[in-house]
Amino acid sequence: MAATVIHGDKVVEVPGAKSEESRLWIAAPDLAAATGWELKPEGMCRDEVCIPVPASLAATMLRKQDSETLVDMTAFADYVGQPCANDPENRVWSFGESPTDLRTQLLSLEAPDFTLPAYDGSTYSLSGFRNKKVFLLLWSSW
Repeated sequence: MAATVIHGDKVVEVPGAKSEESRLWIAAPDLAAATGWELKPEGMCRDEVCIPVPASLAATMLRKQDSETLVDMTAFADYVGQPCANDPENRVWSFGESPTDLRTQLLSLEAPDFTLPAYDGSTYSLSGFRNKKVFLLLWSSW
């Protein structure tokens, strides 16, 4: 039965996902499309980052079913400190940013890009002002 996985800014339907109580099991081949992580011999890898999976965790996080390997994404999220929330009734799983990713963003001292409308209808993106000083004034009536 399919599950919806929200990981970062991606929303992906994973047809073969299996949920058991508060656990989400994803087939290893579907993992990269749903989460950006891949199961490799050196551990769970995303881009150039690989996180070794200790044998004690592998025993509960990985399992063989028929001819495929299933990965418990909630166990991995717990292991790396990534927040996870789910709606079991609608089979939706949301994974937040890991503390390591947030720390890297904060240490870069670079604000994420965004676009805002101006009074005249034009739009301005923060990226258009890179390497310049920017003063943002935010106001709300409430």
